[in-house]
Amino acid sequence: MHTLDDLDVKGRRVLVRADLNVPLEGETITDDGRIRASVPTIKALSERGAKVIVCAHLGRPKGEANPKYSLKPVAARLQELLGVPVVFAEDVVGESAQSEANALHDGQVLLLENLRYEPGEESKDDATRRAFAEKLAALAELYVGDGFGAVHRKHASVYDVPQILPHAAGGLVVAEVEVLKKLTDDVERPYVVVLGGAKVSDKLGVIANLLTKVDRLLIGGGMAYTFLKAQGYEVGNSLLQADQLDQVRGFLKEAGERGVDLVLPVDVLAATGFDKDAAFEVVEATAIPGDREGLDIGPRTRELFAGKLADAKTVFWNGPMGVFEFEAFAGGTKAVAEALIASDAFTVVGGGDSAAAVRQLGLPEDGFSHISTGGGASLEYLEGKTLPGLEALQ
Repeated sequence: MHTLDDLDVKGRRVLVRADLNVPLEGETITDDGRIRASVPTIKALSERGAKVIVCAHLGRPKGEANPKYSLKPVAARLQELLGVPVVFAEDVVGESAQSEANALHDGQVLLLENLRYEPGEESKDDATRRAFAEKLAALAELYVGDGFGAVHRKHASVYDVPQILPHAAGGLVVAEVEVLKKLTDDVERPYVVVLGGAKVSDKLGVIANLLTKVDRLLIGGGMAYTFLKAQGYEVGNSLLQADQLDQVRGFLKEAGERGVDLVLPVDVLAATGFDKDAAFEVVEATAIPGDREGLDIGPRTRELFAGKLADAKTVFWNGPMGVFEFEAFAGGTKAVAEALIASDAFTVVGGGDSAAAVRQLGLPEDGFSHISTGGGASLEYLEGKTLPGLEALQ
């Protein structure tokens, strides 16, 4: 892939595909991690005299303008972080975007409105998507792909525009790919992967692929209950994907055959319901009462997982161990994060809820080797899939 160093950007309009898909409560950004991760590339281009046009998506407005998903609050935060004015276009490729792009001076930064206001951005029809990509590309002379969290999507701004304009990968994408190569090529062992989150079905491909590569696989979060059920244990009202039981039994069998240490919770916090104030008790993972649901791994499991991570040389973690948004059920996720911080391993937090948990729990981000900005993209890379956005940049 070409990088920023390969582009002559001074005085030229550069379209930067960033990932600014941050959580909002009203107009308040509750986690600005993705904006902060995008700043270095935007700043580097601005300081080299480029006329920087940033495009990004937020949420799922489904091809229609919706004030709920406007990037206007993001523009304000980006301006604070860059320390220079950020012009905001009221549309994506319309009159506002065109006039603001044409008026840019060297070093100035423009943020376009939400890409997903345009139906062509996510269209499955190649011609429709290409037509929108051409309008977007017409705003600029060069393209920089820096939205790692979107590179697994075959969207116009990610896949089609770099086929139209001279292009390069931004610093964030370059860094993310380098990290993922360390997790797939010439891995230092023991190699331990920690998977959590709600659904096994979200991670079927990555589990299948990782079973051929890892030494240990630790399973927590909601997905653990499908594994426990597959072993014949009752899980009460805990999250369960009954349609995945046969697949999970296959994983358990393959792990045994390959000598992979697949580790499940030995105790859980069993609550009376899904509520931050729900009463709960610590129970054996193999004996969850019928009227309870597991909302976090228990204290013995936290110790077990920490022990399995202690001698690791490479660790990838994706997915919380429990409902970390509720203080009472955040302890398992925090324990895993702290075990990674205490480790001497090369530790990667795989974006999404795991990265959000690190910040929400007040843990030091520099305690990890790398915190990814793209959970889905990271998982698909580790699954061995071709990512359209990376393919287009190569």
